[in-house]
Amino acid sequence: MKLYDGGRAPNPRRVRIFLAEKGISVPLVPVDMGAMEHRGGEVTSRNPLQRLPVLELDDRTVLTESVAICRYFDELQPEPPLFGRGALGKAKVEMWQRRIEFNLFQPVSHAFRHVHPAMKEWEKPQVPEWGEANKSKALDFLVLLDAELSLREFAAGDAFSIADITGLVAIDFMKPARISVPPELTNVTRWHGALAARPSASA
Repeated sequence: MKLYDGGRAPNPRRVRIFLAEKGISVPLVPVDMGAMEHRGGEVTSRNPLQRLPVLELDDRTVLTESVAICRYFDELQPEPPLFGRGALGKAKVEMWQRRIEFNLFQPVSHAFRHVHPAMKEWEKPQVPEWGEANKSKALDFLVLLDAELSLREFAAGDAFSIADITGLVAIDFMKPARISVPPELTNVTRWHGALAARPSASA
């Protein structure tokens, strides 16, 4: 199998962190997104949406979408269970993964794609007003998340999960999106610092 990887782009990074937490090694095929290689034939033939990452199995089955790829590896190697344990634990991880992805990860991405000058050729039309509106959406959610993190160590409970991976990558991506975590959100800052200190964060 091989994983078509997009370097520091947020979604490929989510999968690499997940694999690092699992201790799974997969051969990477580097794709230079800055040079628009993800829009070339090699990626497009495997994912018509021209997005990364793309996992190609030995039988040439192709999986796309970061969370779907992570679920595949979680089923192959259940320990540590990054999608939760038991019915309730799995439901909580799913709930917080979706909450963080929809209310933080995506708004930060929209802010970056619609405001950053380097994205002008990627995002057509680029709508700066939409980008700015998403900055406030991300910040509003961080207030909610800060209150939740006063009750527990990780996003979905007492164990590290894919929800934390999505949160780490989203907050790291706030810098190029020109959004700052408000200093009063001390629980978010504590949480992010702990996640960033994990060896997998450098994957």
